[in-house]
Order: sequence, then structure tokens, then C-alpha cells
Amino acid sequence: MGILCATALVVSAQDASKPKKAKLTAEQQALQKEMLAKYDTNKDGKLDKNEKAAISKEDKEKMTKAGLMKPSKKVAAPIPGGASTNAPAH
Repeated sequence: MGILCATALVVSAQDASKPKKAKLTAEQQALQKEMLAKYDTNKDGKLDKNEKAAISKEDKEKMTKAGLMKPSKKVAAPIPGGASTNAPAH
């Protein structure tokens, strides 16, 4: 009986530590379905690394605003005056 209780506690603790996915709204579901139809080239029902890379900037923005994608990492701000850090020194 003690082993059974200990096992139940361990399983319960493991379940509690897993983040639960929030339910998608109807709008999010519609957008997700649209993006899958547009970019899921191998038709497996999910976007792999190459398919995600093919998503247009506009569609990435739509998905981010809808909460379906994490915001992309920001690129370093341009240097004022148009100077480039890659330009050879004169």
C-alpha cells in the first residue's frame, strides 16, 4: 500500500511540473489551419524547421500577434549615420 501511495505522489508531481498548453481561440485555430495549409509542404500536419524558415515576414508577424509564435530575437540596431561594422577601414 505504501509503494502504491508513493508512486501516485511521484506521478502527480511529474504531471504538475509539466506546463499545460492553453486552449487556442477560434481565431488562433483558424490562423494555425491557414498557415499549415500554406506552409506544410510535406502535409504531415506540423511545420518542421525548413517549413518554418519559409514563412514570410508578414505571416510571422500575424502568428506572433495571435500568440502562435514567440517573437523573433531582435537584430542589433543600425549605427546612426549609416555606418556599417562590416565595412573596411579607410
